[in-house]
Amino acid sequence: MAQVEATTERIVAADAETVFDALADYKDTRAKLLPGHFSEYQVREGGDGEGTLVHWRLQATSKRVRDCLLEVAEPTDGQLVEKDRNSSMVTTWTVTPAGEGRSRVVVTTVWNGAGGIGGFFERTFAPKGLARIYDEVLANLASEVEK
Repeated sequence: MAQVEATTERIVAADAETVFDALADYKDTRAKLLPGHFSEYQVREGGDGEGTLVHWRLQATSKRVRDCLLEVAEPTDGQLVEKDRNSSMVTTWTVTPAGEGRSRVVVTTVWNGAGGIGGFFERTFAPKGLARIYDEVLANLASEVEK
């Protein structure tokens, strides 16, 4: 089983604190950022960063749907880590300053991929597909905080 990784990033025209606060707001803002690939969004505990427990279904392709129950941690300033209780998937959001009134947001998801020929296709295509989905989330984030 090889580890699979998908990464994407975006420069957002808002300060790092504003961007991070929007990402960490699972109660109100985060649901607005999610494109149609996400459904059944529900905050089960908390709602603001560390200690939040959030559920959603992620439909990566017409046949591939993941039921995600994510525990949120804030291991360092400017970083959110979402660990899925239902799989090996871990998504890390990192927000850093990128000049006056700008931020760099990097989102990286890693998981243990399948073996064999299925694993080959997963390692080849899943990172690109997931990066496209998170590109949409980052575009929505930019629209939300650049108002």
